[in-house]
Amino acid sequence: MSELRSRKIAMTENEVGERDHAQVFSDESDGEVNTPTLSRRASSIFSFSAPPLEPPNETDIEMFTSDEYHFSMVRNLHLADFITMLNGFCGFYSIVSCLRFTLTEKPHYVQRAHFFIFLGMCFDFFDGRVARLRNRSSLMGQELDSLADLVSFGVAPASVAFAIGFQTTVDVLVLSFFVLCGLARLARFNVTVAQLPKDSGGKSKYFEGLPMPTSLALVLGMAILVRRGLIMDKLPLGVFRQGLLFECHPAVFVFMLHGCGMISKSLKIPKP
Repeated sequence: MSELRSRKIAMTENEVGERDHAQVFSDESDGEVNTPTLSRRASSIFSFSAPPLEPPNETDIEMFTSDEYHFSMVRNLHLADFITMLNGFCGFYSIVSCLRFTLTEKPHYVQRAHFFIFLGMCFDFFDGRVARLRNRSSLMGQELDSLADLVSFGVAPASVAFAIGFQTTVDVLVLSFFVLCGLARLARFNVTVAQLPKDSGGKSKYFEGLPMPTSLALVLGMAILVRRGLIMDKLPLGVFRQGLLFECHPAVFVFMLHGCGMISKSLKIPKP
């Protein structure tokens, strides 16, 4: 009797397990996942949703930290990491284009600098989507993304501003303030992202301060100035205290306002 009863209980547990398994797939077909596992989640590279990925497994961690594996750095980079590095490359190439503009004064170089910053934004958009499409998280993904963003959306826009005429001592100090605000904003994000309020899907509800890619608005404004030839001594609002102490271009303080917005804690922008 006891053996027969045990078999019935086992059969009942199997039926419950199969029913729950079927329910998971049913929920996924409706676009809602009620289970922590993400291995069968439908995803799209153009999706704006950003549910969390499963953390790296023990094998990834061991391969990355152990001395027994050759080329462990390269072998542990995922496809999304290489896309993030392309973002950093675009930022660096933008800076090089600015240097070429200052040497030759040929406007197509600074236009190229603008183009590569916007191209970096495309890579910044797709790296997270590729990671979710492949359902693989990276040990260095978050840090790589922050460093690439600092180059592409912090240092590169400041370099463009310097190249087109914001070159006084005060201008450079303001641009330095802008870059340092971006640096502090990204460091704060890496530290506090786990503590930010999440929605039911595990996605942060808002951005704390202006996100780094919002500097593209400044880049777009500078691109318009270059297009219209309003650069160097033709910058809007002219020069304040020209030839005197604290000489500066008033327009440069837009970068200071943007930097303050990036490090603000009271400014909370809802995520789409």
